[in-house]
Formats: sequence, C-alpha cells, structure tokens
Amino acid sequence: MDVAHCYLEGNADAVEFCPHEGYLHVLAASTYTLQEGDQPSRAGSISLFDVNTEKGHLELLHRVETAGIFDIKWSPVGGNVGPFLAQADADGYLRIYNLEGCPDEERAKGGFLNAVCGEKISSSMCLFLDWNPSATSMSVGLSDGSVSIISLVESGIETLQEWKAHDFELWTTCFDIHQPQLVYTGSDDCKFSCWDMRDNPSKMVFQNSKVHKMGVCCIAKSPSDPNTILTGSYDEYLRVWDLRSISRPINESSVCLGGGVWRIKHHPFVSGLVLAACMHNGFMVVKIAGEKPEVVETYNQHGSLAYGADWQKEKLLPGCKTKSTIVASCSFYDRLLRIWMPKSDICCI
Repeated sequence: MDVAHCYLEGNADAVEFCPHEGYLHVLAASTYTLQEGDQPSRAGSISLFDVNTEKGHLELLHRVETAGIFDIKWSPVGGNVGPFLAQADADGYLRIYNLEGCPDEERAKGGFLNAVCGEKISSSMCLFLDWNPSATSMSVGLSDGSVSIISLVESGIETLQEWKAHDFELWTTCFDIHQPQLVYTGSDDCKFSCWDMRDNPSKMVFQNSKVHKMGVCCIAKSPSDPNTILTGSYDEYLRVWDLRSISRPINESSVCLGGGVWRIKHHPFVSGLVLAACMHNGFMVVKIAGEKPEVVETYNQHGSLAYGADWQKEKLLPGCKTKSTIVASCSFYDRLLRIWMPKSDICCI
C-alpha cells in the first residue's frame, strides 16, 4: 500500500531510516547526478524527511548540497556516538553529520544535519561504507578496488588500514557484526572475500571467485544468525551462505530476482526476512528461512533503476494485525522516493 511519495532534486540512489530511539521517523535520501560537458562534475545532496505514515505525510526538513553520493549510513544503535550519518562520495571524501533538533516530541521544530567532519580519504571514488557495531570505525569501498578502514577520533577521522582487495570497483563492504575483526568485500571482479583486520595489512580469510557470474553488489550479514550471510549480484541472484567453515563458506541456496541485486536489508525484527532492491525489476520482500529463498512480495511502482531501500526501525506492538512495517525505496533516473507498506502480513510479531 502506497503511503506517500515525492521527487528529489537529483538521481536518487540511497535511502536510510534513522535507527535511533526518538528519531525513527527521520529518513535520509541521497542523490548522485552526473553533469556532463567540457568539465563534467558529479553533484549530489542529502534530503532529510519527517515520515508520518498515519497522515500519509512526507515533509522535507533539511537538504545538504554536496558532491555526488554513492552511499549513506546512520551510525548503529549501541555505539558511543549518534545519531550520526556518514556519506561516501564521488570526490573521494568520507563526511559525517550529526542529526540535531528533531526527536518525536519536537517535530514542530524540524531537524537538520550538522557537519561534524569530512576528509578526502582517496583519489578514487568512495562507493560504499559500513559502520562497525560499536560505531568507532567504518569500512569504505573504493573505485580502484581498495578498502579503507577509517577510525573516528576526537579530531575527526583517520585511516587505520587500506589495502588492494580486488581488481575492479569495490561495490560493497561490511563488518561481521558477530566478529567485528572480520570485514567482507565484494567487487566487479565477481569475487566475494573476507579479511581479518587483526593483521596489518589485513589477512585474507577466504575469497570465492567461482559462484558469482557477474559483479558482487551487496553483502549483508544476518543479525540473528551468526552463521548466515547474504550476497547480491548483477547476475540477478540473491545467495545464502553458510559461514560455519569460515575459510570455505558454502553457498547453500539462491533465488533469481530478475534484476541485479543492488541492496539487501534484513528486517529489523523479523528474522529470515529481507528487502531487496533489484535494479531493473523493482523491489522485493524475500523470505530466506527454510530450504530455498522465497519471494513473498514484489513492489513495481518505480519507473527506473531500483537502487535505495530500507525498513523503518519502529517496532510494532505484539499481536498487531492492522499495520505492517514501513518501507522507503527510491529509483535513479526518475528521481522518485516512495514510502509504502507491504501488503502481506509479515511484520507483526
């Protein structure tokens, strides 16, 4: 069921609901727009919205104009900082903003992003970022195939490690939330890798180069099962991996989603349920529990590349039968942001 929608100022590529208590209604959406010409440039923005699903309301609170953005992520709950929003952009910068002035009880006052720090960490483009569980560091994927581990310090940010992890663009990287010394990476070279940061430079734990037929776009560790991790690829498959043999993970099952799997987001409360952005084939809710992944629902109300997707983190009351978890999604060329509610009664626990 559609709740609300709006058009952004540029090509929409990422949406992220704030996970911090008191700010669960806040949504960030980012853009990346290539301006061609004699001197081409990559421009972008972050738009901050107040999402009120009861009123079907989507109010713009604040917008930050910046370089073209490839990825944004809120700092995780439970860390020592927050709510912070980190940005990876085409100019090779990692920028961090603090969210101020818009907890639930102060909605009338609006809210804004305050720049905390920003540093150029590479001459290559920053394509993807992920916070570690304690929000003390980030992994950043770079367009030259490298990965950087960035630490938050009082004076700003500093690079702890950087190494050449892949041959082509590094589209995705993530910390293992159960073993934060491990970092996973995926690239246009079709390789899915794991690295142990206790060594410097980091030691390769494994690298799978045979299963993915095209580039690896996204990696998502299960928050509820320490032995399960998912990968998404341009080859249109979402794959479920068993990590119990960490040096040689097993691809247990997979499902073809009919479009390149650009993003995977685990449901915040329902284990074994994920949201996938499938580029040329819209958005899908997929059940990964059981012998084979199963598509539960498809959402095709966007007109171009399905890139950004996220669940709202607001927990519903036990026994709820009238309301489902809210989803935000965005598509690239039509610059469209949509807020919707899955039809299937999958989110009431």
